[in-house]
Amino acid sequence: MTSQAAASHVDRENRMLLKIEEFRKRRPRLIDELVTLAHGAGGKSSAALTDNVFVEAFRNPELEQLGDAAVLTLPSGERLAFSTDSFVVQPIEFPGGTIGHLAVHGTVNDLAVSGAVPQWLSAGFVIEEGFEISRLRSLVADMRSAADAAGVQIVTGDTKVVAKGAADGLYINTTGVGVIPAGRRLGAPMVRPGDRLLVSGTLGDHGMAVMLARGDLAIEADIVSDTAPVHQLVEALLAAAPDTRWMRDATRGGLGTVANELAQTAGVGVIIDEAALPVLPQVLGACDMLGIDPLYVANEGKFVAVVPADQAAAAVEALRDTPGGEQSAVIGQVVETPVGMVALRTPLGGSRMVDMLVGDPLPRIC
Repeated sequence: MTSQAAASHVDRENRMLLKIEEFRKRRPRLIDELVTLAHGAGGKSSAALTDNVFVEAFRNPELEQLGDAAVLTLPSGERLAFSTDSFVVQPIEFPGGTIGHLAVHGTVNDLAVSGAVPQWLSAGFVIEEGFEISRLRSLVADMRSAADAAGVQIVTGDTKVVAKGAADGLYINTTGVGVIPAGRRLGAPMVRPGDRLLVSGTLGDHGMAVMLARGDLAIEADIVSDTAPVHQLVEALLAAAPDTRWMRDATRGGLGTVANELAQTAGVGVIIDEAALPVLPQVLGACDMLGIDPLYVANEGKFVAVVPADQAAAAVEALRDTPGGEQSAVIGQVVETPVGMVALRTPLGGSRMVDMLVGDPLPRIC
């Protein structure tokens, strides 16, 4: 190939990359006329619904950050994190936890990865007519034990009862408030090329535990949900890596979707090292049997963080010394280009693109 032909080839590749980047920067379009389960799966359809219906209607600077919690500044200068979440998991009880545990952990974790120390929760219950009182007591007890372990109080709430068949047993909504320590700042604009991407533990445990607990599949595996509060892990990370840039808990849509959200909001590229991903063998085996990529399977007790390269080793060491973080790992890095894109580097030296979750491959997992 002549030098002129080579230059022309490179130019074509660059133009193609620019077109891809421009396409990925576009606001997600909502073309559906009816809501589908895919709109609740945490991937592309969820983003389209959120952006075109809810953000469009309620637009304001705090909402447009689209973080795990809104960060609010009081007149006194004190900063709060404020988050809400609804839990409709089915089945209500699953290996490793219940909807009661999830209702506390989910909101506590959203506050924690926003840099806040969780303080207070509200709890709203939508109960289907005919639901057993003894079962309700047990699930509320799970919430109490989870709240005690996380150091938060449930200080207000609401109860609604709907006709039989209208609520699939029990739905729970929790809203939380946490206090952000002075000087603590996190956010996608702080992310820089060269930073490292890490996870606090194994991936996909919760999503696969719930899927198998439904009993629709002839698969038996020793998989337990990872539902747990992450606030202590977050504090350990921030103590060891004080310049931590950004954090998210990888729930719906899993690591793959969270990494894409990071790349797009920070205006960077993300390279994930497949060999570094911590996935339990039984989770990986179940995913292989079902044709599901563990990158998109939900977690309920793990988070993803971006830290400066020179603080990554200390961050992982601190996490591994904290209960629940024993299998934390650096799994990738932030790069300058291609902007808004995520690639997976395979053990054989190849690579493939990792897009946001498309469709709804899993049952309701939270």
